[in-house]
Amino acid sequence: MFKQHSFSKLGMSLLLLLGVVGMKAQTRTYESVPNDPMKTRIYTLDNGLKIYISVNKDKPRIQTYIAVRTGSRNDPAETTGLAHYLEHIMFKGTDKFGTSNYAAEKPYLKQIENLYEEYRHITDPEKRKVWYHKIDSVSQLAAQYNIPNEYDKLMAAIGSQGTNAYTSNDVTCYVENIPSNEIDSWARVQADRFQNLVVRGFHTELEAVYEEYNMGLTSDNRKMFTGLMSKLFPSHPYGTQTTIGRGEHLKNPSITNIMNYYHRYYVPNNIAICMAGDLDPDQTVAILEKYFGSWKKKENLSAPQYGPQPKYTEPVDTTIVGQEAEYLYLGWRAEKGNSLQCDTLSIISDLLSNGRVGIYDLDLNQTMKVQSAGTGFSDLADYSMFIAVGTPKKGQTLKEVQALLLSGIEKLKKGDFSDDLLPSIINNYKRSYYQRLDNNQFRGKAFVNSFINNIDWKQEVGKIDRISKISKADIVAFANRFFDNGYAAIYKVQGTDNSIQKVDKPKITPIPTNNDKHSDFLKEIVNHKVTPIQPSFVNFKKDLTKATTKKGWPILYKQNTQDDLFTLYLSIPFGEESDMLPGYAKMYLDYLGTDKMTNAQIKQELYKLACDYNIGQTKDETYFVMNGLNENLPKALSLINYVIENAKVDKKAYDAAVDLMIKARKDSKLDQEENFNALFDYGMYGTYSPTRNILSEQQLKSMDPQKLLNSLKGLKNYKQTVLYYGPSTLKDIDKLLAKTFKTNKKFTPLPQEKRYTLQETPKNEILIAPYDAKNTYLVQFHNENKDWNANDAAKITLFNEYFGGGMNAIVFQEMREARALAYSASARYRTPARLGDKESFFTYIITQNDKMMDCITQFNELLNNVPVREANFNLAKQNLLKSLASSRTTKFSILSSYMAAQKLGLDCSLGEKIYNDLPNVKLQDLIDFEKANMANKPCKYLILGNEKELDMKALEKIAPIKRVTTEEIFGY
Repeated sequence: MFKQHSFSKLGMSLLLLLGVVGMKAQTRTYESVPNDPMKTRIYTLDNGLKIYISVNKDKPRIQTYIAVRTGSRNDPAETTGLAHYLEHIMFKGTDKFGTSNYAAEKPYLKQIENLYEEYRHITDPEKRKVWYHKIDSVSQLAAQYNIPNEYDKLMAAIGSQGTNAYTSNDVTCYVENIPSNEIDSWARVQADRFQNLVVRGFHTELEAVYEEYNMGLTSDNRKMFTGLMSKLFPSHPYGTQTTIGRGEHLKNPSITNIMNYYHRYYVPNNIAICMAGDLDPDQTVAILEKYFGSWKKKENLSAPQYGPQPKYTEPVDTTIVGQEAEYLYLGWRAEKGNSLQCDTLSIISDLLSNGRVGIYDLDLNQTMKVQSAGTGFSDLADYSMFIAVGTPKKGQTLKEVQALLLSGIEKLKKGDFSDDLLPSIINNYKRSYYQRLDNNQFRGKAFVNSFINNIDWKQEVGKIDRISKISKADIVAFANRFFDNGYAAIYKVQGTDNSIQKVDKPKITPIPTNNDKHSDFLKEIVNHKVTPIQPSFVNFKKDLTKATTKKGWPILYKQNTQDDLFTLYLSIPFGEESDMLPGYAKMYLDYLGTDKMTNAQIKQELYKLACDYNIGQTKDETYFVMNGLNENLPKALSLINYVIENAKVDKKAYDAAVDLMIKARKDSKLDQEENFNALFDYGMYGTYSPTRNILSEQQLKSMDPQKLLNSLKGLKNYKQTVLYYGPSTLKDIDKLLAKTFKTNKKFTPLPQEKRYTLQETPKNEILIAPYDAKNTYLVQFHNENKDWNANDAAKITLFNEYFGGGMNAIVFQEMREARALAYSASARYRTPARLGDKESFFTYIITQNDKMMDCITQFNELLNNVPVREANFNLAKQNLLKSLASSRTTKFSILSSYMAAQKLGLDCSLGEKIYNDLPNVKLQDLIDFEKANMANKPCKYLILGNEKELDMKALEKIAPIKRVTTEEIFGY
């Protein structure tokens, strides 16, 4: 069982000396598990609040999660979506912050709550409009006291990053990444909002949820998952309701129900605070007890319970219709998330599909019998799911894909897979686990999962030991018990989904942002003094070694003294702008063998070595990267080099691979996000863009495959920069490279470069690309070919933080908080990653079709008359300074940051220069910069949407409209 520990007397004395007031000195025990690599401490306060802590001093920051053991599973059936909407409301403040005068505001908030209770029972459309006008009117009265986004200002003041939250079936979780010296202020804010929530800004935030709902209507993947859940859990909330909620429920919200839900589940004995990073556990728990310790537990805490789901003896199925490409899910229901069954299913998922040597990988993906096949495992509190996914290739039916997926499971049940596969999977799992321990998010999420799924931490720590003992016979026996005919098949077919009914836009009067007002609570947090974290930027003269290999290649070296993991990276200074063949060649190489080894044998050998590699390209770089266990680096590198040098052309495999690529391109043209990315590229770069710069179908089909392989063989003859982070010495790496790669005496000249070039925007122009959806993607892009100047970097970075970056920025406040025009909105002044490229500016928003012109009008107002808000500026600056001071560049990132600095002509990291220049940047500098570079500038309006639902006449008043086809933006 757990070991019990106590604070040391020295630790308690130190706390008192540090002035932790208002808490009684006492011994606080915690639980831990022997041999836990995270060295986790689990505390339980007297009120039942759980605290999970893991120390990792890699950088002076802490990843925090506050997990509430409730989600859409506990939504009342008549108001689905409630848990998710409450998550949004949790950012609106309390009686202490988010308001300038709570006493005056409170009566209006109560009136709004009562109006909504009556509104939700009105069915006549005209009466609903009249009643909603009342809500809107009273909301205006309440809004004069509301201070939107004050929570985000509080987090900005302490230098927090990644402010966010998420809701799922069983959990609602609140996320912050804070500097290690700001625990007290963070805890004070969190304790206040978790104990003293006030519902305000309700109708504008509800509209943001509408936007999120409408975005989901276009996602076939979301509809597929909903269909799968409905079949696997037909009488459980997992399957009968969704996290986002039903449209009719979003139209009829209840503040009363939300507050009842809040008081029922947001209680200390239903919550865990999960923290990983640079902290002192004793001090941290004392601070948390100071702010959370008086919170009263709920003595009769309970949640709805549901009976067992029906046992299927035959497959059940349903069909989902949508614009995107066809595919299918096969799903099996499993035991709850804390069942040891989950160990076996996670291993089985890798046995079938690990991306390299699983049964599906070798039998279906490698042989190109399908477009793609894979698996997934999802653990939930009440049940779990095992999912197989398949996408058909050209001319293949979903039923044929289903038969192939099931045939792979039959092979598993027969034990028809290599005896080496299971041990290799377990070794790679171990490698991946220990590699991810560097990531505080990984640690924190492990705590959240343990708490929400009621997994004893001893069980969690013991997982590696348990799976190491699983035998092939165990897998076969389990598979024969588990994979029966009682599965669900969900078919995604192409077509028009006539069932979609978006939530319409209500008439909302914009609320004031009240940026001249600040609560006393915010002032206290801003003025709270802590010992500053001193910045520690990477020193390119001391923190890495620069040398030249015997081959004449520059090498950047950093030794790993912590473990046996390595990263080897070879960088050649040309990319797809110069020669795109290496990228295509790697795709082809994945299907080939040699005279001595089949492709399957190659993949299996590399997987056994617990190493992986990739050859890829960016616009200006071709790279080879390998990661894994350093003891196996020589064998793995030798194997990959052997394969590249000796790969045997297989024309049949090449033709099949081209067919898959052409099918994948056609599938991309069906996806909304892919269409937007293509339009954005086309709008910025014109006909020569990253999306369009591809080999045509004809070029692919007429290509000599040997030419592709030769392009890979020739890479070793270019001068390249070697980046190595690992345990080996520099001398050993030099010897390894010399032994492995046989190169020409002279370097091959680099191919001629043709850069992607941003198009100027001398006048307003509108480009519309078609996509039939209930929402529209909108970008306003401006470029006047301005060169980048490093001396402007601090000013630009601060401007982005102040104007368009996060939830505390002006764009988010004005577009979402005040006017409810979108779920998310942003704007950014872009700077290049290499010298010679130009600066540019763009706005970005996804909005309902009927809100598009409102968005354009408001964006132009903000650009032409940027708000001058001293308090916002000071907070943005404070946040940046604290974030940069607490950032650290470590391990392989030291080497990659040096390469990034070199591309910009810098001899230090860009972050260091920004930090040093920030104190001298004034608000007027930002205003002057914006007026010179963004205000009253012509833009290229890039719109992806269904013009039948857009206000085309209003658009025509802005500029001539150019319609571009899907084929034009993709180039095929």
